[in-house]
Amino acid sequence: MRLVFDRGTLLLADLGDLPATLDVGQIAGVLWDPRVGGYRAPARLCYAIASELRRRGVRIAEQPCPDLTPPSEFRPLDLRPYQDAALAAWRQRGRRGLVVLPTGSGKTHIALQAIATTRTPCLCLVPTRALLAQWATALGAIWDGPIGQFGDGVRAVGPVTLATFASAYRHMASIGDKFGLLIVDEAHHFGQGSLDEALEMSIAPLRLGLTATPPAPGPAARRLTTLVGPVVFERTIGDLAGRYLAPLERITWRLTLDPDERREYDALWEVYRRARRAFEGNHLAGAWEDFLHQAARTDEGRRGIAAWRRARRILAFPRRKREALSLLLGRHRAQRTLVFVADNETAYRVAREHLVMPLTCDIGRAERQQALARFRAGALRALVSAQVLNEGLDVPDAEVGIVVAGRLGGREHVQRVGRLLRPGDGKRALIYELVVDQSSEVSQAERRWEGLASRERSAA
Repeated sequence: MRLVFDRGTLLLADLGDLPATLDVGQIAGVLWDPRVGGYRAPARLCYAIASELRRRGVRIAEQPCPDLTPPSEFRPLDLRPYQDAALAAWRQRGRRGLVVLPTGSGKTHIALQAIATTRTPCLCLVPTRALLAQWATALGAIWDGPIGQFGDGVRAVGPVTLATFASAYRHMASIGDKFGLLIVDEAHHFGQGSLDEALEMSIAPLRLGLTATPPAPGPAARRLTTLVGPVVFERTIGDLAGRYLAPLERITWRLTLDPDERREYDALWEVYRRARRAFEGNHLAGAWEDFLHQAARTDEGRRGIAAWRRARRILAFPRRKREALSLLLGRHRAQRTLVFVADNETAYRVAREHLVMPLTCDIGRAERQQALARFRAGALRALVSAQVLNEGLDVPDAEVGIVVAGRLGGREHVQRVGRLLRPGDGKRALIYELVVDQSSEVSQAERRWEGLASRERSAA
């Protein structure tokens, strides 16, 4: 039998001499493709299917195998004890799995050491072009070999190749058989969408996922386990802050709404609660997504969602938060400060009122990089952002964070706090969280911080 890589899939060819007792269609992942009159499977199952066929006495005459020259001659990396432990846990689990560590704790160093010690052609996937550039710099610091790239207008294959998620999705049909190791940075983006196909189309048997915010138990977590592997090592901000990350001080500032804001908020929240109660009366275990889907079908439900959105806008930047932000920016004018808000509209409002540089999706890459460079140099003392700073940008010099409001819950909060925790000489990170009293923000803030508490866990 021959196993042939075919546009991101595995085609089983030349089946004439199979044992009579073997039904190829019963092997996990193998399906009949009537278009070609043959059996086909996802490329990621290449080695598992080959192993199963050999176990059943089938001789494999041909099998996809990376043919690039393996990278070698890496300069040594000094790993911290928890980084060594993470790498050991990954190896013990067959070199497949997720490493969960906070932002700023050196996940990239773990991946670079995995590349150096595994010494097989490697494809590294990252979500953004900014991270693509950061990975290229980090890799170039320990290796002088050619670095391939797919993304930012470049299409080149090398023994170690970097690719954005979008570029990998577009080109994996042609490069999916060239690598034995697949590294997925910010792996929590997978497990729930069309991008998953990029991981399905790679034959790489060795897979390392990196994230600070793994998906909660459920379908997405199970899917990510299938595509990359289970969580093999985990440490939280609470485990590492003060020793390997900058010490962290948290201040929660509970603020009140003005009387007119309170009246409007309470009225809107009551409209939302009526719609929510109507939904829960018929869907006891319904999730938020189920509520949104069902609410869109009724007038009461649509009014409830509209009221919820307007209530959230009130909480996003009421007058007391504006006053508190002004006070804090004045208090910390000599320190590098990041301001996190809920949306771009608020980001631009803060920018206008306080002459703070905004970083939003509307700001081009060149201007964004220039702003970050000026921030690191101290020429800019504050930046404001809704989402751009949540993930993927290295801001090692930030000392103070002011969370005015958020949209995406615990995952967003971990990413935001991580922006401040990269260690520095004598550095102590300070984060303020502005929450409106007698609102959903109070309980949400407590739940978010519970998720940062120490809970050392390793699957090794």
